[in-house]
Amino acid sequence: MFIHQHPYAPFINEETEKLIVGTIPPPRFTTGELFPDDVDFCYGSRFGLLWPILERIFGHELDYENTSNSIEQRKQLLIRNGLGICDMVERCTRRRMEASDLGMQDIVLRDLPNILSAHPAIKRILFMGGASKNGPEYLFAKQARERGFKIQLTRSERPRIHELRLEERRIECVSLISPSSAANRAIGGHPQYKKMKGLDPNYTTLDFRVSQFREFLH
Repeated sequence: MFIHQHPYAPFINEETEKLIVGTIPPPRFTTGELFPDDVDFCYGSRFGLLWPILERIFGHELDYENTSNSIEQRKQLLIRNGLGICDMVERCTRRRMEASDLGMQDIVLRDLPNILSAHPAIKRILFMGGASKNGPEYLFAKQARERGFKIQLTRSERPRIHELRLEERRIECVSLISPSSAANRAIGGHPQYKKMKGLDPNYTTLDFRVSQFREFLH
């Protein structure tokens, strides 16, 4: 049994307004067996698309290599744009060395409601993926219900939007398509993607993600 410990603390400061929330990085980020073009930071997998999305939206060029400079570039991009990152899972166990959310067992969650309370500037949560079992939205909804917080659906079409009532605050919770390449198949079946692909054969799944993320990152 592999103990999968999250290798990074939440990246949030007092000016963070929008919080990116996923589950946990792939196991190799816990063991330190990174590829040369991985970045030793949140969403640093060579196969992930979050940073290419943010590059396109904010016009920042990033390096893709395992260096301290690549890490600092990403931190500065987040800070300049009022973004933070706090994944839901602090640790879990796995029977196999793989990164699927469904493969997680004995999940220990980070206390996201308490983290939100400690950072009053946060007004929007951006879940990386839908409401599938063990995904970030699923885990947070379960945690919020157990703590007695109210979450109300305010938009049912994708991307879905919920509103979290936390004390006197109202925090928008948006369910964005996963930046993992594993979500490409789901995007391929999306009506809007099919429409855009029909208009432009060069339209890509990355283009689709950028168009969806842009609305909620500015």
